[in-house]
Amino acid sequence: MPEVRIVLVGPKFEGNVGAVARSMANFDIDELYLVEPCELGDDAYRRAKHGADILDRAVKVGSIDEAVEGCFLVVGTSGITTKGDRNYTRMPIPVREFAQHVSGYSEKVALVFGREDIGLFQEELNRCDILITVPTSERYPVLNLSHAATLAMYEMFQAGNITRRAEPADRKEKDLMFSFFDELMDAIEYPEHRREDTSIMFRRMMGRSIPTKYEYNTIMGVFGDAFRIIKNGKKWE
Repeated sequence: MPEVRIVLVGPKFEGNVGAVARSMANFDIDELYLVEPCELGDDAYRRAKHGADILDRAVKVGSIDEAVEGCFLVVGTSGITTKGDRNYTRMPIPVREFAQHVSGYSEKVALVFGREDIGLFQEELNRCDILITVPTSERYPVLNLSHAATLAMYEMFQAGNITRRAEPADRKEKDLMFSFFDELMDAIEYPEHRREDTSIMFRRMMGRSIPTKYEYNTIMGVFGDAFRIIKNGKKWE
């Protein structure tokens, strides 16, 4: 499976952090980043069991940007799924589907989990390339933090024996593609009030598809030609 980093944003209960560390040890994941966490004490280590060394090495940071630095794909988690094609900021895919999709990639993937009571803020969700969810009953859809993390890690671990041949575009290439998309919106004078939402939608779409390097180069070629034609006022040659 890809190299996985677990990111917990604003965890409020040390026992949950310890339980996540224990599950990380079960599934051979050892990178834990904590964004403005609660204090970790005896309860965290008691719940961690053989994952205590993961707690010892956990990196505490002040923002989600710091926590996901260096990761190829930033994957947010949500227990809430909104219906309708226009609600793309909260349209997660099932974790099993995601795990099978990225299986065989060697790049680092950040799995980001929100607070126990309110999850991830909208601006934090906007930072994610893709959202995933663990399918549950509609009567009670929200899982405990440590349970959700465990199920996500299990699915990633199980899908690890499936290989993919095509090499994906890396983080630097994807960031360049997103910047180029924003420049293209500028060039066509896309309505200012719709740009942020459209930019997020494009990021999510690319996050779901995980473009290969060949696909990236093709898309960038089209963007580049379109940008030059628009700027120079020329027709396609």
